[in-house]
Amino acid sequence: MEKHTVEELLAANRGKDRYTAPDYYGVDDLLTEEQKLVRDSVRDWVKKDLSPIIEYHAQRAEFPHHIIPGLGAAGAFGPQLPAEYGCGGMDYTTYGLIMMELERCDSGIRSTASVQGSLVMYPIFKFGSEEQKRKYLPKLATGEMMGCFGLTEPDHGSNPGGMTTNFSDKGDHYLLNGAKMWISNAPFADIAVVWAKNEEGKIRGLIVERGMEGFSTPETHNKWSLRASATGELVFQDVKVPKENLLPGVEGLKGPLTCLNSARYGISWGALGAAMDCYDTALRYSKQRIQFGRPIAGFQLQQKKLAEMITEITKAQLLVWRLGQLMDAGKATPAQISMAKRNNVEIALKIGREARQMLGGMGITGEYPIMRHMMNLESVVTYEGTHDIHLLITGMDVTGENAFA
Repeated sequence: MEKHTVEELLAANRGKDRYTAPDYYGVDDLLTEEQKLVRDSVRDWVKKDLSPIIEYHAQRAEFPHHIIPGLGAAGAFGPQLPAEYGCGGMDYTTYGLIMMELERCDSGIRSTASVQGSLVMYPIFKFGSEEQKRKYLPKLATGEMMGCFGLTEPDHGSNPGGMTTNFSDKGDHYLLNGAKMWISNAPFADIAVVWAKNEEGKIRGLIVERGMEGFSTPETHNKWSLRASATGELVFQDVKVPKENLLPGVEGLKGPLTCLNSARYGISWGALGAAMDCYDTALRYSKQRIQFGRPIAGFQLQQKKLAEMITEITKAQLLVWRLGQLMDAGKATPAQISMAKRNNVEIALKIGREARQMLGGMGITGEYPIMRHMMNLESVVTYEGTHDIHLLITGMDVTGENAFA
């Protein structure tokens, strides 16, 4: 594929993003003016600076590094964290709306922002020392510094408690050994929030910085999904980690699972954005595509597909709006977040599949975003709690019986 500059891509594709957000039940009326202002500003930035370049980078399987300052300026990194640390100081509904607008364009870009805000900045804010907060959060908020989250291991995905990555106390430092896999942002991250077991077998969080001897981040290649997102491994071979880099505020699985709740909340909004984009694309196409002498929008089976899509989108919109209220009130439970993540990713996958069929052969080309959304969502349905794991979380919550054991 011919190499193009950012300027060439922006010029060639400017104005091609004609996305109009569906809102069948007037959910906009439930939002504050500030929430809508932030959402609209992110939507405008996506249309201007992200949509014109995303297909090119996805086809080349490369992360568009040049967008990082724009993501920071748009408030996509830790918008729900306090302004005193250089963050947005916004509510959780606004955070969700930002994630929705990013994933409306591409799940990989939303993943980059989710990891930065919910899995790197959030644990530093929630469990870090004041010195750690002041050192890292302002730079992470602007994108001057980028981070990743090390929990999943090659042999321990849905069972994070089985991790083997470990560290030992060597007096004036910790010695870290092990490996993490499927880590978004790893290839270019400046820091990694890593979860490992100490000598007592207790899980703790460590901030590992790029450049520490024995720390490497090999990139994962040949992905069919999240191609515009950088994925890699974290490898620790006798890495000396300063003691001041230990997160002092938590021990046990509560630490990483609390972070995942924040990220899963963002995913529930983000997947909705992907579903909305697929629906909007299919709706516009159906009005323009002529077969048998009329637009395919006039045929019953096509209307059935569109009617079912907008119904599921509307239900998902109300689900995350209410969940945002619960998050802001501090009342949202992990099980409620699991339900929203599972439901909204599932409906996005189904809507993507139906929308692709409506576009026929054109649906598999890069002229339209649907196939890219479908491939991306195959990762989203698995990461940060698989579809089946979230089902069992809901099952345990309603029955009181643990089906995991």
